[in-house]
Amino acid sequence: MKISARVRGEWFHIPCRDGKLTVKGLADEALKRYQRLMPASPSFPIRKEVVSEVRKTRGGAILDPEDIIKDVLDDNDFVSVVLESDWPNPVMDEAEIKYVPEQIAKTYQTPTEYMTIDGNSLATDDLLQLGRGRYKIKISAEAKERVQDARILVEKILQENKVVYGITTGFGKFARTVIEPDKLLQLQENLIRSHSAGVGHPLPPEKTRMLLALRINVLAKGHSGVSLKVLMQLVDAFNASCLSWVPEQGTVGASGDLAPLAHLALGMMGEGKMWSPATGWGEAKYVLEAHNLTPIQLHAKEGLALINGTQLITSLGAEAVERAGIIARQADVVAALTLEVLKGTSRAFDSEIQDIRPHKGQATVARRLRALLHSSTYPSQIAASHRFCDRVQDAYTIRCCPQVHGIVIDTIDFVRKVIVTEMNSATDNPIVFADRNEIISAGNFHGEYPAKVLDYLAIGVHELSSMSERRIERLVNPALSELPAFLTKDGGLNSGFMMAHCTAASLVSENKVLCHPASVDSLSTSAGTEDHVSMGGFAARKALMVIRNVERVIAIELLAACQAIEFLRPLKTTVPLEEVYRVVRSVARPWDRDRYMAPDIDNVTKLLKEEKIWQSVRGYIEEYNSSQSMQNMEAQVFSPTATVFRGGGPRVVSSSGHHHHHHQQLASLPGSSPPPAKRGRKHQTPSVGAGGGGSGTGGDNNDATAN
Repeated sequence: MKISARVRGEWFHIPCRDGKLTVKGLADEALKRYQRLMPASPSFPIRKEVVSEVRKTRGGAILDPEDIIKDVLDDNDFVSVVLESDWPNPVMDEAEIKYVPEQIAKTYQTPTEYMTIDGNSLATDDLLQLGRGRYKIKISAEAKERVQDARILVEKILQENKVVYGITTGFGKFARTVIEPDKLLQLQENLIRSHSAGVGHPLPPEKTRMLLALRINVLAKGHSGVSLKVLMQLVDAFNASCLSWVPEQGTVGASGDLAPLAHLALGMMGEGKMWSPATGWGEAKYVLEAHNLTPIQLHAKEGLALINGTQLITSLGAEAVERAGIIARQADVVAALTLEVLKGTSRAFDSEIQDIRPHKGQATVARRLRALLHSSTYPSQIAASHRFCDRVQDAYTIRCCPQVHGIVIDTIDFVRKVIVTEMNSATDNPIVFADRNEIISAGNFHGEYPAKVLDYLAIGVHELSSMSERRIERLVNPALSELPAFLTKDGGLNSGFMMAHCTAASLVSENKVLCHPASVDSLSTSAGTEDHVSMGGFAARKALMVIRNVERVIAIELLAACQAIEFLRPLKTTVPLEEVYRVVRSVARPWDRDRYMAPDIDNVTKLLKEEKIWQSVRGYIEEYNSSQSMQNMEAQVFSPTATVFRGGGPRVVSSSGHHHHHHQQLASLPGSSPPPAKRGRKHQTPSVGAGGGGSGTGGDNNDATAN
């Protein structure tokens, strides 16, 4: 007798001999096979798993653990094993077999710490941490007071029967239609229901939490006119992680992100679909009830207050700018490793070269590269091995890293400033000024600011992958690297990194299309009332698509660079780059022959997203920069492009290149390390014939160099 058992989306065929095994025994065997066959993840600690229940796949009937299999199941039957540490899968795809309970490993833990929201001081990283469920929310006392003051003014308007857009009138084209007092509550509910017209996949829990948290932050500014009761109900829902079904498509980003924010509000009203870690997907009213929460009852202005704003664009933008910053830092590290294995020189990163073109990002990248590559602080045997070779200069994708990666960093910094401003801005319409006793219709809901900068962010960050893909080409092409073709032994029998490079090329090509700005388009909506829109929703979504592709391309380069090192052993690179190698090898072993490559790419991409590569070198970079600052000088390496002037005229010194026969000279180098840098002058110029690559310092202090 055989039974197919499912554990977290994986099926296992369990032989049950004569069928006398118990249901519990079957579940334990399925769990044992799952743990044995699934690869361990470095991100999740090993823990004891306990079976919660076993169900028949068809019909979903729960099986008694003590029942004998042959009494309750047929030969070749199907069961699903649910673990205590599982939670319902938030992805609403159809299961491949009806009635299969969709479970995934539980990663969400109810937070115990609180973050105070005041409407004015939320940062992009704060929003990401809220999205990841690291904190609950509480509203500051000052914010509560502002919210109450604004609501008092709205109530005053109602009592005086004044005509104010969105409070006593219709919306958009119906702005001149005055609504009867007894229908004002219905007006707000109708607004939410009719505007819940989005389509597409729902936002995952992390992004929905960010969206809800950001809307709470904007309401806490006290310019929306929402009641404190409704605001606190949103906070309670956030703290319980009760998350509405919010489709990602449908906003034009002009009168705010109306459709997605309407879906967010609809769930809070107890209508539509909602998800929580405890309940999974269900009807919103039942999910709220399961957490002892009550649906929101909207009053005048409150429906409009919940949906006017740029929070979808901006929350996705906050994630995009944070992920862009993370991958940009690590792209510098990966580029340094590639330079090292391609036997390039670090002299192009000389600080004075950056000083005469003083862009902040360029100097930052050059400083990182100097810290990671061969120096008196961190000597490299690989760099020392090619000090006497004849290369003139490196390719642009290596030599120009400070200039190209640098503008990416400056772009990210600029975009972050705009996004942070937008996160802490009042983007409602009309806007309530309680201190002026005035309500004004304006245009703060227009998403052009975040839309434009997120288009700019996509264009900027894409260059990291464009540079990286060309460096991958140099790594796998033996004519450019002098390494084995496609970084594999027994080429022909093995294909090595041939297709990985193709994957990188395809992602870069995708990015070229995705970098076309969404915000250059506009379509008039609402019968011409909203005659210019930002299209910021798609600008934000495709910025994340671009960044996702960049992360994967950089991961492929990192894998390729680590594979290249295998062909240069036993030589070692610098201490920080050896640490990078060690971290990569913790999730992806060297390639001695072809194997399934996709898991390695996924694992290294995960390292990059979790910033593990940056964390592995950050301390070394800080130590290097600290030591250089203390010595008031820069430990320099020989410049393969330097022309040295000595009275009688210029002479070109020997250059850096890729000649493996120079490895034989390593033994003659004292410890394969550079001589100590001379003190007294910041720049040390090598004497003629001192060697190339990245090999050390020395020479006459009176020399001058020209690159």
